[in-house]
Amino acid sequence: MENNANRRSFLKNAALGLTGLAVGANNVQAQEPPKSASGARRGNPIAVSSYSYWHFAKDKAPMDWCLRQAADAGFDAFEVLEKQLDRVDMPYLKSLRRDAFKYGLSLCCMSTHQTFVRPDAEERQKNIEITKHSVELAAEMGIPAIRVNTGRWDSWGSFDALMEHRGIENPLPGHTDEEAFGWVVDAFEKILPCAEKNGVMLCLENHWGLARTADGLIKVLDAIDSPYFGCCLDTGNFLDETVEQFEKVLPRAHFVQAKTYYGGGLWYSLPLDYAKYGELFRKYNYRGFVSLEFEGKENPATAIPKSLALLRENLYFNE
Repeated sequence: MENNANRRSFLKNAALGLTGLAVGANNVQAQEPPKSASGARRGNPIAVSSYSYWHFAKDKAPMDWCLRQAADAGFDAFEVLEKQLDRVDMPYLKSLRRDAFKYGLSLCCMSTHQTFVRPDAEERQKNIEITKHSVELAAEMGIPAIRVNTGRWDSWGSFDALMEHRGIENPLPGHTDEEAFGWVVDAFEKILPCAEKNGVMLCLENHWGLARTADGLIKVLDAIDSPYFGCCLDTGNFLDETVEQFEKVLPRAHFVQAKTYYGGGLWYSLPLDYAKYGELFRKYNYRGFVSLEFEGKENPATAIPKSLALLRENLYFNE
C-alpha cells in the first residue's frame, strides 16, 4: 500500500459511484452457505479497510465517509488505515468510534507503517516511538489490534521498483538480513510493554521486507513470546507459492486481509481462489476477522460490493 501518482483519479471515480454503492451491494447475488438451525453466525466477520476506498490517491477519502460506505455496503467491521486519518485529535477519533457503534460496525484493526530494517539505531528508535503512538491512538478508538511491519531495506528506492522486482531486495552494503532480524525483534520487544498496557495487539503482516515469505514471518513470530504479539496474514502478499505459503502461516493467524483485483491490480493481480481459502479456514478453524483490501482499478462503488459477496459466499463455517 504505497503512493502512486497514476491513481489520483481513484477518489473522484469513487465519489461518482457513491449513490450506487448500496444499490450495487443489493444487486450482487451470492450463493448462501447452509443455514444454521440455531441461528448462529455462519461465517467469518467481514471488514473492509479504508484503504479500499483510497489507494493513496492525491486526495484522501475521508475516514468518516469510508465508515459510512462500509455500513451502507453491509460489512460487519471496519479497518482503519492510520495514514488516511486527516486528524488524530481525541474528539475526532472518539467521533469515529461513536459513529462505528451507531452503524453497528466493529473497529477491528488499524494498519500502521514503520520500519526497523535500518542500520541507524536512532532511526529504529524513532520508528519504535511512532509505533507506540499508533498503539495509543488505537486504544483511544477502542481498536484491539494494529497491523505492523518489519520494514524493508529500501534498496530499490521506491515501492514501484520493489514491485517490479517482485518484492525481492538485497540488504544494504555491509549488512545482512540476519542482522536485520535482530533489529526487528528488539524493536517489537521494546514496543510490547506499551501494547500490553493499552490492551492492543501487534499483528505482524507478510508485508514485504523480512516478512515477504512465510519462513521470514514465522521466524519473527517464533522469536517473540507475548500474547500481545501475533500475525496478520494477507492473501495477496505471497507472490510465489501463494496458497502454500498462506497455509503454512494460517494456523498462526490472528487477523486476515483479503485482496481483490477487479479491473486489474494496481501492481499485479493474483488468481486468488476464495473457495480454496474458505476450505483452509475451515480446515484450521480460523474464525476471526477477514478485512477486504480492494486493490483493483474498477470503481469501488461496484468492486467493493462484489468483493463482499465473494467473501460471504466462500468464508463460512462447518456445521
